[in-house]
Amino acid sequence: MATRQIRIDEDPILRKKSRVIEEIDEKIKILNDDMVETMNNADGVGLAAPQVGILKRLFVIDVGDGAMTFINPTIISTEGEEEDEEACLSLPEQSGLVKRPQSLVVEATDLEGTVFQLFCSDLLARAVCHELDHLDGILFIDRVEK
Repeated sequence: MATRQIRIDEDPILRKKSRVIEEIDEKIKILNDDMVETMNNADGVGLAAPQVGILKRLFVIDVGDGAMTFINPTIISTEGEEEDEEACLSLPEQSGLVKRPQSLVVEATDLEGTVFQLFCSDLLARAVCHELDHLDGILFIDRVEK
């Protein structure tokens, strides 16, 4: 595993849409492991592939229960709404209030190629939305309440 450089501020790659992962090969598994290490070393909750310069639909999240991998994620349903403070490893020194669903169901693929659905609430739901936005070139500052 290796720590990768996190793209910051107005790096153009952060504004690009990521491509679907067609095959979970060794390169994707290495990328995933590197992203987990990079996220942990930066004391982050989540990290999306574009944040390390790779335009693939992959993110990792750890809200305290161990790292989870989401490949080609899609939000199936949402419920409720809550506003809370967000920050981002790619936007150091910035934070703001963002409205997100209180809970959601996300469908994704794991590293073994198994499609799963996961009910997420509170911080996990917020992190899924935040990281999924990265895959579409959207940063949390685009959603900050004015």
